[in-house]
Amino acid sequence: MNPEQLKLVLETALLCASEPMTINDLRRLFVEEVPAEDIKNVLTEIQADWSEKGMELLELATGWRFQSRLSMREFLDRLTPEKPPRYSRAVMETLAIIAYRQPVTRGEIEEIRGVTVSSNVVKQLEDRGWIEVVGHKETVGRPGLYATTRDFLDDLSLTSLQDLPILESAEAQAESVAQRVMEFEGDAAQVIDVEAKESVEGGSEESPEASDSNDQDKA
Repeated sequence: MNPEQLKLVLETALLCASEPMTINDLRRLFVEEVPAEDIKNVLTEIQADWSEKGMELLELATGWRFQSRLSMREFLDRLTPEKPPRYSRAVMETLAIIAYRQPVTRGEIEEIRGVTVSSNVVKQLEDRGWIEVVGHKETVGRPGLYATTRDFLDDLSLTSLQDLPILESAEAQAESVAQRVMEFEGDAAQVIDVEAKESVEGGSEESPEASDSNDQDKA
C-alpha cells in the first residue's frame, strides 16, 4: 500500500470512529502487516495536515481521536444548546487531590482539604466517570483507594497524568484541573464557590444542598 492510501485509510477511520483508536486498532484496518512505527509517522503527518483546520488529531490515554478545537466551541455550542454545567469548589478540589495524590483514601482527602468530604461530591465524580476505587488500604476499615480513570484523561485531553502541570499548592492544583474541566465542558462551564460554612475546629460534613445542588453531571 502506498503512503498516500495508507494516510487516507487512517484519516477516514479516525474521522468515523466514535471512540479513540489505538495503534493496534489502526493496524487491524489492513490485511498486510503495517509496522506500528509507520502508523505513528502517518498520524504525525495527519496532525500537521489538520494544523490550520477546525478539527485536530490528538493522542490521548486510550488512543488517537479527532476533536474540534477549543476556538470552535462557541460556534458548535449553538447547535446543541444545553444548560451550562456547574461545579462546586468542593468537587474541583476533591478531583484535583485525587488526580495529583492518587491513590488516595477519602480520609486522606479530608485531611488535605481540612473538611469532611460530602458523599455526594464523591458520588458525582464517580457518576461522571472521572474517579473509581482501585483498591483498599490495608488499615483499620480497609478504606477504598480512589484514582482517576482513563475517561478523565481522555476528557481533559491528557495522554497521562504526567501531562498535568507540576504545582506545589493544593489550591493551584485545583485551579489547574478546574481550567481543564471548563475547557472540556465549554466556555459556559463554571466553577462556583457555594460550599457550606466549614467548622474551623473539626469541620462538619459539607452540606449536599450547599456544595452539590448546583453541580450538574454531563448527560
